[in-house]
Order: sequence, then C-alpha cells, then structure tokens
Amino acid sequence: MNIWNADVYDEKLSFVSELGKSLIEMLNPKQGENILDLGCGTGELTNEIAKRGCKVAGLDASSHMIEKARKKYPHISFFVDRGETFRTQERYDAIFSNAALHWMKEAENVVQSMALALREGGRLVAEFGGKGNVDAIVKAIETVLLTNYGIDAKEKNPWYFPSIGEYSSLLEKYGFRVIYASHFARPTPLPDGDQGLDHWLDGFAGAFFADFELAEKTLAYQKIKSRLKAYLWKDGKWIADYKRIRIIAVKEGKA
Repeated sequence: MNIWNADVYDEKLSFVSELGKSLIEMLNPKQGENILDLGCGTGELTNEIAKRGCKVAGLDASSHMIEKARKKYPHISFFVDRGETFRTQERYDAIFSNAALHWMKEAENVVQSMALALREGGRLVAEFGGKGNVDAIVKAIETVLLTNYGIDAKEKNPWYFPSIGEYSSLLEKYGFRVIYASHFARPTPLPDGDQGLDHWLDGFAGAFFADFELAEKTLAYQKIKSRLKAYLWKDGKWIADYKRIRIIAVKEGKA
C-alpha cells in the first residue's frame, strides 16, 4: 500500500489535479446534482465541482489526504473509505474519479461499489492509468530492484493498468453502458528539474521501497534515473510516460 504525504502531494505533485480539471468539463456538473469524487486526494477537484453549485462529497482511502482536504475545504463533506468496499445510503447522480481507479486493484469490487452508489441513469466519468502507463518507469524499477537487491518488484506493484476492453467488460457486467472510452498517450513533464522523478517516486512508488533506508533508497533512485535518462529526460525535465484511459458510462441496470 502506498503511504501518502498530503503536503508533498500538494506541493510537488499538484500537476495531477491540474491535468484533471479538463475531466470536469467532461463531467459537465449541473446545479443541484449530487456527485461523489472517488479517490479525491486533498480535495482540489472536489472543490472545483462544488463551485458549479453541486452537492459533492469526497472519498479517499488515505486518512492523511482526507485530513488535509477537510482543512482546505471545510464546507465540503469528506470521508475515509476504500473504493472496493464503500457503501452509502446516498444515490448519486454522478461519480467522478481522477487518477485514482488504477490504485484500486480489486477492480470488480470497485465497479460494484460504484454501481450501488449511483442512481439508475447516473453516470461515471473517470480518468486513470491504462495499459502501458509509466511502463518505462516500472521496468526500470523492476530491473534495479532485481539486479541490485534481489527483489521481485512485481509482487510490490501497487497499480492496476487495464485495457479499455478489460474495464469496459467489468462496467457492463454491473449494468453500465459505456458511451465513451479513450486510451491515449500523455507524456507528462514533472516539475523541479532533476528532482522531479525523485518526487514522483516518493509520492507514487513508495510501495516498492517500503523496507529501504533513506541512503539505500537514494542510491536506488540514482540507478533508476540512470536507466531512464536516455528515454524520459528532455530539455532539463523528466517526462513521465503516461498512458491514460478516459471513460464515460451510464448506469442502466441494477447492480
């Protein structure tokens, strides 16, 4: 499981929320709608949705992220729960999720939770890592950990990066009709120059290095960066090899 640092997330990884703002346009929230932000992080996009006059709630599995969200946006309801198991008495008009579903490896359970939380005719609008997402970074981590430390990184991988077909099939199983799906490459510049990839690894890849001392982790990062320099370093910045899925689905049947 990834250990989230909410302050680092806001200070060093805020590009995640910035890139998600265009997803709100796809959601097209209407005045008075009841919307759930699933995997809301520190609440930046939850608040953007609230500005449209919606009743919105944020859910995240990290208590640290929710604590920060509550401090930033006390007018919004935030709660700690897991996408795989959450249940609610509310029936939402829409579920919005940005850069979160790929952290929820029990994908079928997540889809069932979402179906139960939506009213019939409600919509899901989501972006998440798709097949091949950060593939170069993952392969570099795997190679360094296996070659230098004898660690099989595949067992520590915290992510689920499906194809459109895989995720659409799960949605259809639980009564969704997929009306839009796109799987696209989005090379993403990381801020802070050479330190950008270090911040990314600290923020998102902590599960791979959970047992490392600081000095050992720093050395591993250097080895990873050395392997990636020829592929992901350009004009003084690291460019993460993101591949994303955007999907819109409507709940038609009963979960």
